[in-house]
Amino acid sequence: MKIAVLKESAAGERRVSATPETVKKFVGLGAEVAVEAGAGLTASIDDAAYAAAGASVGTRAEALAGAGIVLGVQGPSPDSLGGAAPGAWIVAGLNPFGERGRVDAYAAAGFEALAMEFMPRITRAQSMDILSSQSNLSGYKAVLDAAAEYGRAFPMMMTAAGTVSAAKCFVMGVGVAGLQAIATARRLGAQVSATDVRSATKEQIQSLGAKPIFVENVAGIEGEGAGGYATEMSEEYQKAQAELVSAHIAKQDIVITTALIPGRPAPRLISDAQIATMRAGSVIVDLAVEQGGNVEGAVAGEVVERHGVKIVGHKNVPSRLAADSSALFARNLFNFLSAFWDKEKGAPVLDEEIGDAIRLTQGGKVVNPRLLG
Repeated sequence: MKIAVLKESAAGERRVSATPETVKKFVGLGAEVAVEAGAGLTASIDDAAYAAAGASVGTRAEALAGAGIVLGVQGPSPDSLGGAAPGAWIVAGLNPFGERGRVDAYAAAGFEALAMEFMPRITRAQSMDILSSQSNLSGYKAVLDAAAEYGRAFPMMMTAAGTVSAAKCFVMGVGVAGLQAIATARRLGAQVSATDVRSATKEQIQSLGAKPIFVENVAGIEGEGAGGYATEMSEEYQKAQAELVSAHIAKQDIVITTALIPGRPAPRLISDAQIATMRAGSVIVDLAVEQGGNVEGAVAGEVVERHGVKIVGHKNVPSRLAADSSALFARNLFNFLSAFWDKEKGAPVLDEEIGDAIRLTQGGKVVNPRLLG
């Protein structure tokens, strides 16, 4: 089985889908690995490191020639995959809802597209979950981005010249990114509070030393939605939460929003009127900006200012930590393929539980139920 590792072509994408560590492991399974020249440069990996790990390094055409598996961080353009084997697997983050046209093109070209972000959140697939590994780094980087824009210190400092008060940081949405944001803000010395629609997260917030901000006496989401993700709230809960958040947000210096609903626009959490209540110099980081944003006025790819408050809307936040995010992403891909590797066939053979969940196309058709419903 030949595995091709391609150089990412999406604007601003600095990650790579394999590292010398995972290349060496694939070779150990008996696979042939071909890397497109320059694929890892933006993630601080040179071609020589891949060659030393056992990969061949060459042009895109040479990497793709006869490849049965094509790895990517973001889905490669279907018309850039000439030379890959008929029925080749495309294994990457494919953004199936946002790039449906590309999914259809994979089907038309006869490729079997496997969307890693559709990986079910079950125990045995935790090590394969790209959303978790990348969100973890996003939550960390969001706090650093906030600190970089914030014109004051995070921790309380007692000096001979007087005391500097600790920054107050509020995290909205306590998934993987939110939990890491809480932990990072705490390490930097901020006073941290957090909220989520899932009542099960209250204990998680407290375990990290932050203060939970929850609506009382109105049912939100008991536990979690399907697959561990949040689902939409009732109107009653949305109203009660808006009132609670409005009072709390006016006292905050830093707000980090992380709320996403798979397949739908990001829920609006902060209005322009709420931004206007924050003091000048405060910072909001919107990690959902690429899916419509949690914050009114957030602009994807820009840092804007409204009412004296900076709203940070960086795109592709994991790519801003390219070396570490690539290392984790590459391990996710290796853990996935190696878990199903059949030594006799020299190739992976998927089971129904995971295979059916992540397979978008097969036999020239779109087959995933989430795209057919």
